Formats: sequence, structure tokens, C-alpha cells
Amino acid sequence: MVLIPVRCPHCGSDHVVKRGKTENAKQRYRCQQPKCQAQTFSLDYDYQGYLPEVKKRIIDMALNGGGIRDPARVLESSPNPVISELKKNESCLESVNRAVRERLKPSDIVVDIQKVEEADLDETWS
Repeated sequence: MVLIPVRCPHCGSDHVVKRGKTENAKQRYRCQQPKCQAQTFSLDYDYQGYLPEVKKRIIDMALNGGGIRDPARVLESSPNPVISELKKNESCLESVNRAVRERLKPSDIVVDIQKVEEADLDETWS
């Protein structure tokens, strides 16, 4: 018999016990650390949008100005997990925007309006 050590992908703890099976007969685990964000997890997800690495990339892309469709397209998932992850982490996104707003002074903002003869458009859909 071979024992494979299982670590929690959220906190890295090795205090993990089995917690039944998923609907697709995949093993589910439970982290026994009280401070762990996610109590249950699986090591083998059918849908990649639930992986912690993908969720972190969603937040990173949102902080860099990506919308909802861009992370969904790049990470090959539907917009639903992108929206739910952004809703869960709304406080971290709000704090970044608040910090930017507090640094800006109305006198420092310069608006320059110019007439443009030609313009290129990317990703237009009709």
C-alpha cells in the first residue's frame, strides 16, 4: 500500500482527512485547520474553474483591469465562476480602488479632448 501525503491547497496544512466523495466519485478532503479559508476541497476537479490557482488568476486579472469576459476566455471557463469569485473578493478590489481615489486630487487630473479622424477598434462585436 502506498500512502500519498495530501496537503490543503489553500493553507498548505497536512492535517487533512477524507470527507466522502463528490457526485462524480472523486475523493473529497477536509482541512482540519480552524483558520483555513476553505474547509473542503478536492484534488481532482472535473471543471478547472474551481481550482485555487484559477481563482487567484481571476483576482489578479481583475486588479489589472480585466472585465468578466476576458478572464473567462483566457482561463477557458464560463463567466459564472468569474462573477462569483469577484463577488466573494469584492472587499480587496474595493480597497484598491479606494486607495487610488484617495491619492488622486481633482487639480492633478488633466482631460485632453481631441478630434480624431481615424481610429482602430479591437474586439468589436455586432
